[in-house]
Amino acid sequence: MINFQDKVNFIWSIAELLRGPYKKEQYGDVILPMAVLRRFDCVLAATKKEVLEKYETLKKSGLQNMDPVLNRISKQGFNNTSKYDFEKLLADPDNIANNLRNYINGFSKNAREIIEHFDFDKQITKLNDNNLLYLIVSEFNKIDLHPDKVSNTEMGYIFEELIRRFSEHAEAGDHYTPREVIRLMVNILLNEDNEELTQPGLVVTVYDCCAGTGGMLSVAEQYLKELNPGIQVELFGQEINPQSFSICKSDMLIKGQNADNIILGDSFTEDGHRGRTFRYMLTNPPFGVEWKKAEKFIREEYEKEGFNGRFGAGLPRISDGSLLFLQHLISKMKQDEKGSRIAIIFNGSPLFTGDAGSGESEIRRWIIENDMLEGIIALPDQLFYNTGISTYIWIVTNRKNNDPMKGPVRTGKIQLVNAVDFYQKMRKSLGNKRNEITEEQIKEITRIYGEFKENEYCKIFDNEDFGYQKIVVERPLRLNFQVTEERINNLYNETAFINLAKSKKKGTAGLKEIEEGKKIQQQIIETLRTMDSTILYKNRDEFTKVLKKAFKDRDIKLDSALLKAILSALSEKDETADICVDSKDNPEPDPDLRDTENVPLKEDIHEYFEREVKPHVPDAWIDETKTKIGYEIPFTRHFYKYQPLRPSEEIMKEIIELEKSISEKLKKVMGE
Repeated sequence: MINFQDKVNFIWSIAELLRGPYKKEQYGDVILPMAVLRRFDCVLAATKKEVLEKYETLKKSGLQNMDPVLNRISKQGFNNTSKYDFEKLLADPDNIANNLRNYINGFSKNAREIIEHFDFDKQITKLNDNNLLYLIVSEFNKIDLHPDKVSNTEMGYIFEELIRRFSEHAEAGDHYTPREVIRLMVNILLNEDNEELTQPGLVVTVYDCCAGTGGMLSVAEQYLKELNPGIQVELFGQEINPQSFSICKSDMLIKGQNADNIILGDSFTEDGHRGRTFRYMLTNPPFGVEWKKAEKFIREEYEKEGFNGRFGAGLPRISDGSLLFLQHLISKMKQDEKGSRIAIIFNGSPLFTGDAGSGESEIRRWIIENDMLEGIIALPDQLFYNTGISTYIWIVTNRKNNDPMKGPVRTGKIQLVNAVDFYQKMRKSLGNKRNEITEEQIKEITRIYGEFKENEYCKIFDNEDFGYQKIVVERPLRLNFQVTEERINNLYNETAFINLAKSKKKGTAGLKEIEEGKKIQQQIIETLRTMDSTILYKNRDEFTKVLKKAFKDRDIKLDSALLKAILSALSEKDETADICVDSKDNPEPDPDLRDTENVPLKEDIHEYFEREVKPHVPDAWIDETKTKIGYEIPFTRHFYKYQPLRPSEEIMKEIIELEKSISEKLKKVMGE
């Protein structure tokens, strides 16, 4: 097995042995922990004998915490003191279940906990009961998963491809970020700091709040060490899926990282790195996933802590928590001179979902007005294993460069890069992944982003270019009034009139109140019928005076709610009628004619109104009490290229040719 696909296929062939007792989606419950165990076994094989000898000596000495000593001998961050390894397990097939448990219990606590998170003990019993345990251990013993044979990066690929096969219907973007996308993210993330990152003895922290199997952290570490072999990279992560968490943590152990920096749990409700800040952060949160399960916790933090918590800028709609992840990362930015940089993958929704004043718009507003959004890169579609949708990399920082000596000045600017055409077709698809970005294309996208110059693929905007004021345009209410039988009948649709013949009282008192109400209703109807039905009033104040007099003459008192109901029933919209005004002689707005306009933030709303609205509706005005500021990023609009329609003659010619072709084929079918 000399390449990645051979190894994946071999491990998959082991998974196929489980068919029957296990369903396909359950294969991972066995194969993933066994792969981790086999990799641990290969890593510890060279020092196994020395570790066991030292262990026996230390037992006699009475030393309680042996792990630091044994880890030095194993040359790893973990050890195993069981006499068993995969070879010895196979030497005693009759007791393989008990011996495998003994082997797992022999691991140091940090490694043993990883296997426990797979809940593997249950599978040992099931495999043994179905006479599969020996066979599975035997097959895994045939593959060498030592890091010298299978690098950490390649092992990450293997795990993620296996997970993809085990759970092809997982949430979009969950677990599997293609390595070329991660490489691009890391390139862009570190591009601004390349010179600083070459300093000797530098310590850098990298964090992923949706760590998955650790792919992003691994690629970031690899890139940083290529840039500066002497750099110390500290990796931190959190993952909600126990299997992915265990794989990520095992990878960190083998690489010599502090595996305790990888936390199991929901980043929103169980922030495992509360109070910590990081220099670099990158993540691929699940796309369009609702946050209802965490709603109570998140809403409480938002309401009680505001900007002292993580979600002060606002809460997006419950169906998509993408922007919550970004706020979570922003809360972990360093506030020193260098600040922090974030790269996060989103689908298109966070760019524009939500009107002015909505949670999404307010979050975008906060990020942009605080000059944190550095750039967005549109990626090709069909890049991800389990979704073909369009995706974007957002670059967010709290320290945009403002020194010309250190590169392009980005303060107050946002860069959009359209990289949707930077891909090549794969020879063989992986799920929905049909495209990939080549190494040369990664370099080209990185160059375009780094140069910060406008061209076919790059546009540069001021922060304010993405803001707008949503103004409410009102037009006056114009009504005519007439006391016809048809309009009188409209009263039976008016709540205030209907409620006259209702009662909250029970029994006789309630019935009495209803009867009295019906009498009042009848009096109102009779009074209206005494009025002249031929007169059409076009002024509300004039009609109101006539109406009040008619009721006063019959000694019937109308409260404001009833008067309003009668006026509503007897009215109709009429563009030729006088404008209805309030008690201060201000025109009343007609809700049916209400409209809104989005005015660019850089433009004066009154100048815009005079130019764009007033010529078409001269009687309109702006209700400035309802003006809201919104932010959206209409990415595709800025890169739209007009495609002229084909001439109609050309289309007609093509239709005629198609008709001829169809006709000839029909003749052949019909035997003519």
